[in-house]
Amino acid sequence: MTTAFEALLPTTERSLLHRVARAQSEGRVPSFVGAVARGGAMVWSGSRSCVDGHAPDADTQYRIGSITKVFTAVLVLRLRDEGLLGLDDPLEKHLPGTGVGEVTVAQLLGHTAGLAAETPSPWWERTPGATRPELADVLGETPVLHPAGRSFHYSNPGYTLLGALVEAVRGVSWEEALRTEILEPLGMDRTTGEPVAPHAGGWAVHPWADVMLPEPTEDLGVMGAAGRLWSTAADLCRFGGFLIEGDDRVLRAASVAEMRVPVGPPAVGDPLMGYGLGLQVAQKEGGALVGHGGSLPGFVAGLWVDVEEGLVGVALANATSGPMTGVVATDLVRIVAEAEPRLPEPWRPLPESEVDQELLALTGPWYWGTYAFGLRLGAERGVVLEPLRGAGRRARFKALPEGGWIGLDGYYAGETLRVVRRPDGGVSHLDLGSFVFTREPYEPGDAVPGGVDEKGWRGL
Repeated sequence: MTTAFEALLPTTERSLLHRVARAQSEGRVPSFVGAVARGGAMVWSGSRSCVDGHAPDADTQYRIGSITKVFTAVLVLRLRDEGLLGLDDPLEKHLPGTGVGEVTVAQLLGHTAGLAAETPSPWWERTPGATRPELADVLGETPVLHPAGRSFHYSNPGYTLLGALVEAVRGVSWEEALRTEILEPLGMDRTTGEPVAPHAGGWAVHPWADVMLPEPTEDLGVMGAAGRLWSTAADLCRFGGFLIEGDDRVLRAASVAEMRVPVGPPAVGDPLMGYGLGLQVAQKEGGALVGHGGSLPGFVAGLWVDVEEGLVGVALANATSGPMTGVVATDLVRIVAEAEPRLPEPWRPLPESEVDQELLALTGPWYWGTYAFGLRLGAERGVVLEPLRGAGRRARFKALPEGGWIGLDGYYAGETLRVVRRPDGGVSHLDLGSFVFTREPYEPGDAVPGGVDEKGWRGL
């Protein structure tokens, strides 16, 4: 499955198994499966069970609940990339008659549409989907509880609407679109709408006694796009690898990266947790983790990815509550990242075709007032602007066909950086969203807004 170079050290594997064993024991769960992928391949999996000699493996299906939402979001982004809809389109443009007003596709993806968290009674996760055959049954009489775009409010009905949107625009069922557009291209043949053996059974564990009850497994009907799927640790490792690298057969890397960017304020009470386009974003030292948690009666699941380290952590358990699968999945990632950090790619010079002497002449120090920045060349004729000392506004810029660059991240995302020349053709300064960067700080004769004191620099 892996090469010797990809294999983890025995000490790392022992630490991973210990974490899974502790999660199964302390969480009081019938069974628990954990897995780690790196570089697009699963490099470790382990499990614990309450039945001696009968532990599940990475091919055993568990219900993954709201991790399903990530798949639904990918289907919507595919429609956007094909030009069939825009993220800022009102839902009503493509799915009229829902009664949710002018909420946009992007607001639904990021849970900022203000919709209710759940359906009207009865509890949708424990009742047959046939009790809510239409979208109106899912939304109820008052589907919108908060002003759209103002705050984060997690909504299961919101993702039901997105599943219906996929069906309306694509002209096939949500499940067929999922199978042909995501599961088959990624080789996820053990991810299904209904359980396929071998699969775990769902259980409720008594909070005050070591006894269990079987949980019902309901067909969620139109709510399926919010939480229907069954999957395995191996399949979720494949999907996690896709969330790192993208796959042109499914969704290009730039669109996957767009999913990973928080689109609204974090949830109240959890300032370190944001939400992108279908993905939860958890801040960590030196970066962020992205992924999603999931739960349905009898099951809890976690899928988390460290893009910088190229690591995927998966945790699956078959109990209604108890094990913190999201925490375990991130712990599995952390254990590997700390014990065996990713080797950096070898340094290589830029391709000769990307080296332009005029661009090269722009590199080096520039000054915004007295703040010192360095400009260096990036890939594909892009540039990077970063402070030379202390914290500051670092940003990458992508070259524009008509000249200049567009900001890709940070404070300058979407802002235009351009070279301003003097009448003789020489470089006067750089203009970045009206900010002037000069070769010297406040040099007389430079294009400094407000001018420069004619007496120049002086001492006390």
